[in-house]
Amino acid sequence: MKKIFNIILLLLTIPPLLLTSCGRAPSSAGGGLSVLASATFLADITRNVVGDRVQVESLLPVGADPHAYQVTPTDVAKVSESDVLIQNGLEYENFLETILENADGERIIVTATDGLTPRALDEKSADGHDAGDPHMWLDPNLVITYVENIRDGMIQADPEGEATYRANADAYIAQLRDLDAWIQSQVETIPAERRLLVTNHESLGYFAERYGFTIVETILTSFSSDASASAQEIAATVDAIKASGAPAIFLGDVESVTLADQIASETGAKVVADLHLESLTDGAPAATYIEMMKYNVSVIVEALK
Repeated sequence: MKKIFNIILLLLTIPPLLLTSCGRAPSSAGGGLSVLASATFLADITRNVVGDRVQVESLLPVGADPHAYQVTPTDVAKVSESDVLIQNGLEYENFLETILENADGERIIVTATDGLTPRALDEKSADGHDAGDPHMWLDPNLVITYVENIRDGMIQADPEGEATYRANADAYIAQLRDLDAWIQSQVETIPAERRLLVTNHESLGYFAERYGFTIVETILTSFSSDASASAQEIAATVDAIKASGAPAIFLGDVESVTLADQIASETGAKVVADLHLESLTDGAPAATYIEMMKYNVSVIVEALK
Protein backbone atom coordinates (compact mmCIF):
# COMPACT_ATOMS: atom_id res chain seq x y z
CA MET A 1 0.00 0.00 0.00
CA LYS A 2 2.83 2.37 0.87
CA LYS A 3 4.50 1.53 -2.45
CA ILE A 4 1.32 2.37 -4.41
CA PHE A 5 0.98 5.64 -2.48
CA ASN A 6 4.55 6.64 -3.43
CA ILE A 7 3.90 5.87 -7.10
CA ILE A 8 0.78 8.07 -7.03
CA LEU A 9 2.82 10.91 -5.48
CA LEU A 10 5.43 10.53 -8.23
CA LEU A 11 2.81 10.66 -10.96
CA LEU A 12 1.29 13.77 -9.44
CA THR A 13 4.60 15.59 -9.77
CA ILE A 14 4.95 14.88 -13.50
CA PRO A 15 2.21 17.10 -15.02
CA PRO A 16 3.52 20.36 -13.50
CA LEU A 17 7.00 19.60 -14.82
CA LEU A 18 5.63 18.91 -18.28
CA LEU A 19 3.57 22.09 -18.20
CA THR A 20 6.60 24.13 -17.19
CA SER A 21 8.61 22.70 -20.07
CA CYS A 22 5.82 23.36 -22.59
CA GLY A 23 5.43 26.90 -21.32
CA ARG A 24 9.06 27.69 -22.14
CA ALA A 25 8.95 26.25 -25.63
CA PRO A 26 7.70 29.34 -27.52
CA SER A 27 10.14 31.58 -25.66
CA SER A 28 13.11 29.28 -26.23
CA ALA A 29 12.30 29.13 -29.95
CA GLY A 30 12.83 32.87 -30.30
CA GLY A 31 14.99 33.25 -27.21
CA GLY A 32 17.48 30.78 -28.58
CA LEU A 33 18.48 33.33 -31.20
CA SER A 34 21.50 35.52 -30.59
CA VAL A 35 20.59 39.00 -31.81
CA LEU A 36 23.31 41.62 -31.89
CA ALA A 37 22.92 45.31 -32.80
CA SER A 38 25.90 47.45 -33.73
CA ALA A 39 24.98 50.42 -31.51
CA THR A 40 23.00 51.03 -28.34
CA PHE A 41 20.19 52.99 -30.00
CA LEU A 42 19.74 50.20 -32.57
CA ALA A 43 19.63 47.63 -29.77
CA ASP A 44 16.83 49.59 -28.09
CA ILE A 45 14.84 49.94 -31.31
CA THR A 46 15.25 46.19 -31.89
CA ARG A 47 14.11 45.36 -28.34
CA ASN A 48 10.90 47.23 -29.01
CA VAL A 49 10.29 44.97 -32.02
CA VAL A 50 11.16 41.63 -30.40
CA GLY A 51 9.71 42.30 -26.95
CA ASP A 52 10.32 39.48 -24.47
CA ARG A 53 10.75 36.86 -27.17
CA VAL A 54 14.46 37.48 -27.85
CA GLN A 55 17.38 38.97 -25.94
CA VAL A 56 19.22 41.74 -27.80
CA GLU A 57 22.75 42.91 -27.10
CA SER A 58 24.64 45.98 -28.35
CA LEU A 59 28.10 45.44 -29.80
CA LEU A 60 29.22 48.96 -28.93
CA PRO A 61 29.12 49.80 -25.22
CA VAL A 62 27.27 52.81 -23.83
CA GLY A 63 29.17 56.03 -24.56
CA ALA A 64 31.30 54.63 -27.40
CA ASP A 65 31.95 56.76 -30.48
CA PRO A 66 31.53 54.46 -33.51
CA HIS A 67 33.63 56.77 -35.65
CA ALA A 68 36.68 56.13 -33.46
CA TYR A 69 35.91 52.66 -32.12
CA GLN A 70 38.74 50.13 -31.84
CA VAL A 71 37.74 46.51 -32.40
CA THR A 72 38.52 43.93 -29.71
CA PRO A 73 38.74 40.10 -29.88
CA THR A 74 35.58 39.98 -27.76
CA ASP A 75 33.71 41.80 -30.54
CA VAL A 76 34.72 39.13 -33.04
CA ALA A 77 33.52 36.42 -30.67
CA LYS A 78 30.16 38.14 -30.18
CA VAL A 79 29.57 38.45 -33.92
CA SER A 80 30.68 34.84 -34.45
CA GLU A 81 28.00 33.70 -32.01
CA SER A 82 25.25 35.90 -33.46
CA ASP A 83 22.34 34.64 -35.55
CA VAL A 84 21.10 38.12 -36.46
CA LEU A 85 23.22 41.27 -36.77
CA ILE A 86 21.46 44.65 -36.97
CA GLN A 87 23.50 47.46 -38.49
CA ASN A 88 22.70 51.04 -39.45
CA GLY A 89 24.52 50.88 -42.77
CA LEU A 90 25.77 53.71 -44.99
CA GLU A 91 29.32 53.02 -43.77
CA TYR A 92 28.40 54.08 -40.25
CA GLU A 93 29.94 50.90 -38.86
CA ASN A 94 33.23 50.76 -40.73
CA PHE A 95 34.65 48.84 -37.76
CA LEU A 96 32.33 45.92 -38.66
CA GLU A 97 34.29 45.15 -41.83
CA THR A 98 37.26 43.85 -39.84
CA ILE A 99 35.01 41.94 -37.46
CA LEU A 100 33.04 40.21 -40.21
CA GLU A 101 36.24 39.23 -42.00
CA ASN A 102 37.37 37.39 -38.87
CA ALA A 103 34.04 36.10 -37.54
CA ASP A 104 33.01 32.47 -37.90
CA GLY A 105 29.57 31.16 -38.73
CA GLU A 106 26.71 32.60 -40.73
CA ARG A 107 24.08 35.14 -39.74
CA ILE A 108 21.27 37.26 -41.11
CA ILE A 109 22.47 40.84 -41.49
CA VAL A 110 19.75 43.47 -41.30
CA THR A 111 20.65 46.93 -42.58
CA ALA A 112 18.23 49.32 -40.90
CA THR A 113 18.57 52.06 -43.54
CA ASP A 114 17.71 49.82 -46.50
CA GLY A 115 15.19 51.56 -48.75
CA LEU A 116 16.08 55.08 -47.58
CA THR A 117 17.87 57.68 -49.69
CA PRO A 118 20.78 59.31 -47.82
CA ARG A 119 21.80 62.94 -47.82
CA ALA A 120 25.12 63.62 -49.53
CA LEU A 121 27.77 66.29 -49.15
CA ASP A 122 28.60 68.44 -52.16
CA GLU A 123 32.07 66.94 -52.09
CA LYS A 124 33.45 63.70 -50.75
CA SER A 125 33.95 64.08 -47.03
CA ALA A 126 37.41 64.45 -45.56
CA ASP A 127 37.47 60.94 -44.11
CA GLY A 128 36.66 59.25 -47.42
CA HIS A 129 33.06 58.54 -46.39
CA ASP A 130 31.09 58.65 -49.65
CA ALA A 131 27.99 56.57 -48.91
CA GLY A 132 26.01 59.57 -47.68
CA ASP A 133 24.97 60.81 -44.26
CA PRO A 134 24.28 57.80 -42.00
CA HIS A 135 22.59 59.72 -39.14
CA MET A 136 19.05 58.87 -40.22
CA TRP A 137 17.97 57.80 -36.73
CA LEU A 138 17.87 61.47 -35.68
CA ASP A 139 14.61 61.75 -37.65
CA PRO A 140 11.98 59.49 -35.99
CA ASN A 141 10.06 59.24 -39.26
CA LEU A 142 13.01 57.50 -40.87
CA VAL A 143 13.26 55.19 -37.88
CA ILE A 144 9.88 53.80 -38.94
CA THR A 145 11.73 52.22 -41.87
CA TYR A 146 14.36 50.95 -39.43
CA VAL A 147 11.58 49.22 -37.49
CA GLU A 148 10.08 47.67 -40.62
CA ASN A 149 13.45 46.34 -41.77
CA ILE A 150 14.22 44.92 -38.33
CA ARG A 151 10.75 43.36 -38.14
CA ASP A 152 11.20 41.66 -41.51
CA GLY A 153 14.68 40.42 -40.58
CA MET A 154 13.42 38.93 -37.35
CA ILE A 155 10.53 37.21 -39.14
CA GLN A 156 13.08 35.68 -41.52
CA ALA A 157 15.17 34.46 -38.59
CA ASP A 158 12.22 33.33 -36.45
CA PRO A 159 9.06 32.74 -38.54
CA GLU A 160 7.14 31.42 -35.54
CA GLY A 161 7.43 34.84 -33.93
CA GLU A 162 5.90 36.74 -36.87
CA ALA A 163 2.71 37.76 -35.08
CA THR A 164 4.69 39.06 -32.11
CA TYR A 165 7.12 41.01 -34.27
CA ARG A 166 4.36 42.58 -36.35
CA ALA A 167 2.28 43.61 -33.34
CA ASN A 168 5.29 45.05 -31.49
CA ALA A 169 6.50 46.91 -34.59
CA ASP A 170 3.06 48.48 -35.12
CA ALA A 171 2.90 49.59 -31.49
CA TYR A 172 6.39 51.12 -31.61
CA ILE A 173 5.70 52.89 -34.90
CA ALA A 174 2.74 54.55 -33.19
CA GLN A 175 5.11 55.75 -30.45
CA LEU A 176 7.50 57.12 -33.09
CA ARG A 177 4.66 59.08 -34.70
CA ASP A 178 3.78 60.50 -31.30
CA LEU A 179 7.43 61.43 -30.79
CA ASP A 180 7.48 63.25 -34.12
CA ALA A 181 4.39 65.26 -33.16
CA TRP A 182 5.94 66.11 -29.80
CA ILE A 183 9.17 67.32 -31.41
CA GLN A 184 7.23 69.52 -33.81
CA SER A 185 5.33 71.10 -30.92
CA GLN A 186 8.58 71.82 -29.09
CA VAL A 187 10.31 73.31 -32.13
CA GLU A 188 7.37 75.65 -32.68
CA THR A 189 8.31 77.40 -29.43
CA ILE A 190 11.57 78.58 -31.04
CA PRO A 191 11.27 81.81 -33.08
CA ALA A 192 11.71 80.92 -36.75
CA GLU A 193 14.72 83.23 -37.13
CA ARG A 194 16.52 81.41 -34.31
CA ARG A 195 16.12 77.88 -35.69
CA LEU A 196 19.81 77.82 -36.54
CA LEU A 197 22.17 74.90 -35.99
CA VAL A 198 25.96 74.92 -35.88
CA THR A 199 27.35 71.43 -35.32
CA ASN A 200 30.71 69.83 -34.86
CA HIS A 201 30.25 67.31 -37.69
CA GLU A 202 27.52 66.47 -40.20
CA SER A 203 25.07 64.85 -37.79
CA LEU A 204 21.83 66.82 -37.60
CA GLY A 205 21.00 67.12 -41.30
CA TYR A 206 17.95 64.84 -41.29
CA PHE A 207 16.72 66.37 -38.05
CA ALA A 208 17.07 69.86 -39.53
CA GLU A 209 15.25 68.93 -42.73
CA ARG A 210 12.33 67.39 -40.87
CA TYR A 211 11.80 70.15 -38.32
CA GLY A 212 12.66 73.30 -40.24
CA PHE A 213 16.11 74.20 -38.94
CA THR A 214 18.88 75.79 -40.99
CA ILE A 215 22.34 74.25 -40.74
CA VAL A 216 24.47 77.39 -40.59
CA GLU A 217 27.82 75.59 -40.61
CA THR A 218 29.65 72.49 -39.46
CA ILE A 219 33.11 72.73 -37.94
CA LEU A 220 34.17 69.42 -39.52
CA THR A 221 33.10 68.89 -43.12
CA SER A 222 32.56 65.22 -42.42
CA PHE A 223 29.97 62.69 -41.28
CA SER A 224 32.56 61.44 -38.78
CA SER A 225 33.27 63.03 -35.40
CA ASP A 226 36.81 61.65 -35.70
CA ALA A 227 37.80 64.00 -38.55
CA SER A 228 39.86 67.19 -38.21
CA ALA A 229 39.29 70.78 -39.31
CA SER A 230 41.57 73.02 -41.31
CA ALA A 231 42.27 76.65 -40.46
CA GLN A 232 40.09 77.66 -43.42
CA GLU A 233 37.16 75.57 -42.12
CA ILE A 234 37.45 77.12 -38.67
CA ALA A 235 37.55 80.62 -40.16
CA ALA A 236 34.51 79.82 -42.32
CA THR A 237 32.59 78.66 -39.26
CA VAL A 238 33.46 81.84 -37.36
CA ASP A 239 32.30 83.99 -40.28
CA ALA A 240 29.07 81.99 -40.70
CA ILE A 241 28.16 82.30 -37.01
CA LYS A 242 28.83 86.03 -36.99
CA ALA A 243 26.80 86.55 -40.16
CA SER A 244 23.82 84.47 -39.05
CA GLY A 245 23.78 85.32 -35.36
CA ALA A 246 23.52 81.64 -34.49
CA PRO A 247 23.40 81.52 -30.67
CA ALA A 248 24.89 78.07 -30.04
CA ILE A 249 27.28 75.37 -31.25
CA PHE A 250 25.97 71.85 -30.70
CA LEU A 251 28.18 68.83 -30.03
CA GLY A 252 27.58 65.24 -29.09
CA ASP A 253 28.82 64.13 -25.69
CA VAL A 254 31.59 62.00 -27.25
CA GLU A 255 33.05 64.90 -29.24
CA SER A 256 35.98 67.14 -28.34
CA VAL A 257 34.99 70.68 -27.38
CA THR A 258 38.40 72.22 -28.12
CA LEU A 259 37.58 73.72 -31.52
CA ALA A 260 34.07 74.66 -30.48
CA ASP A 261 35.41 76.56 -27.47
CA GLN A 262 37.89 78.38 -29.71
CA ILE A 263 35.13 79.38 -32.12
CA ALA A 264 32.82 80.36 -29.28
CA SER A 265 35.44 82.70 -27.85
CA GLU A 266 35.56 84.51 -31.21
CA THR A 267 31.82 84.65 -31.85
CA GLY A 268 30.09 84.77 -28.48
CA ALA A 269 28.09 81.63 -29.30
CA LYS A 270 27.34 79.22 -26.47
CA VAL A 271 28.80 75.69 -26.62
CA VAL A 272 26.22 72.97 -25.94
CA ALA A 273 28.25 69.80 -25.61
CA ASP A 274 25.90 67.31 -24.00
CA LEU A 275 23.73 66.03 -26.85
CA HIS A 276 23.48 62.25 -27.11
CA LEU A 277 23.67 61.59 -30.83
CA GLU A 278 25.60 58.33 -31.21
CA SER A 279 24.87 56.41 -28.02
CA LEU A 280 22.27 55.93 -25.32
CA THR A 281 23.17 56.45 -21.68
CA ASP A 282 23.18 54.00 -18.78
CA GLY A 283 19.99 55.29 -17.20
CA ALA A 284 18.75 58.89 -17.47
CA PRO A 285 18.73 61.06 -19.49
CA ALA A 286 18.86 58.89 -22.64
CA ALA A 287 18.25 55.30 -21.61
CA THR A 288 16.09 54.59 -24.67
CA TYR A 289 15.96 55.92 -28.21
CA ILE A 290 12.78 57.90 -27.51
CA GLU A 291 14.21 59.34 -24.29
CA MET A 292 17.40 60.23 -26.18
CA MET A 293 15.45 62.18 -28.79
CA LYS A 294 13.32 63.98 -26.20
CA TYR A 295 16.40 64.95 -24.22
CA ASN A 296 18.24 66.26 -27.29
CA VAL A 297 15.24 68.26 -28.45
CA SER A 298 14.76 69.78 -24.99
CA VAL A 299 18.42 70.85 -24.90
CA ILE A 300 18.30 72.32 -28.41
CA VAL A 301 15.06 74.20 -27.75
CA GLU A 302 16.35 75.64 -24.48
CA ALA A 303 19.55 76.87 -26.16
CA LEU A 304 17.76 78.54 -29.07
CA LYS A 305 14.69 80.13 -27.44
